[in-house]
Parts: sequence; C-alpha cells; structure tokens
Amino acid sequence: MRTLILAVLALVLTAGTLTPSHATAAAPPQAYKQLPKPGTRIPLDASHVFTYGFAAAPKIGTSIMRVEIFTLDGKHDTSFTVKGDADMPSMRGAHASGDQPFVLSNKGVYLLPVRLPMPGDWEIRLTFGKNGKTVLRGSYLFDL
Repeated sequence: MRTLILAVLALVLTAGTLTPSHATAAAPPQAYKQLPKPGTRIPLDASHVFTYGFAAAPKIGTSIMRVEIFTLDGKHDTSFTVKGDADMPSMRGAHASGDQPFVLSNKGVYLLPVRLPMPGDWEIRLTFGKNGKTVLRGSYLFDL
C-alpha cells in the first residue's frame, strides 16, 4: 500500500512535466525578416515582388499602411493574403494591434489602418500568405 501511495504521489508531483509519447513539438514560427526602406521592391517569392509604405507620413492617430504585390512583369497580383501587426518594441503588448488582415482596394492595393496612439519607436510586422501557407514575414521599424 505504501508503494502505491508513493507512486501516486510521484505522478501527481510530475504531472505538469510529463509529455505524452504521441506528442510532437510544434514547428517554431518563422522569424520576421527586417525589411528594407519603404518603397523598395522586395522579393516575395520566385515570381513576385512587393512594395510597402504609409500612404502619408505616419502621425499620432491612424495612418494607412499600403502594400502592393506585383508579378515579375509588373502586373498587380491580388492572390495573396496580407496581415499586419503594429506594436511598440519597448512596450511589447501594451499597444499591440494583433494580426489584422489588409483590405484589398479596387485598384489592387492592400490597405490597413494602423493605430499609433503615442510617439516613440514602432514596429509593423507583415505576414504574407498564399494557399494557406506563410510565404514571408517582414518587420519595419520606425520612429514616430
């Protein structure tokens, strides 16, 4: 009986540290690549490039982030999904918008309103997807 009690006690104490044999480790999320300056044509995949930037100089309040995706021959491509997350790296989580989907305009431009409530260092993280898979994750740091 004493052996049974000790075995149960050992299981209770280690319950939070045991991993089932069938469990698999989740793949780590793809890191965010530092993006070159806004307006630069950036390779997205083997057959696409994109540009990004604010529609006007960002200021306190709401600013509009624009993303345009092109085929290598210069035609707009609207077959991607684009998400954006704005946050202050020095206060991670305090002002995070969370991943928000860009909305596609009639002209084939991806648009996202970005809330910037205070001055300081900001980061916009962009995630590009196609056919349910992440193609690229990029990060843009700027000062407001």
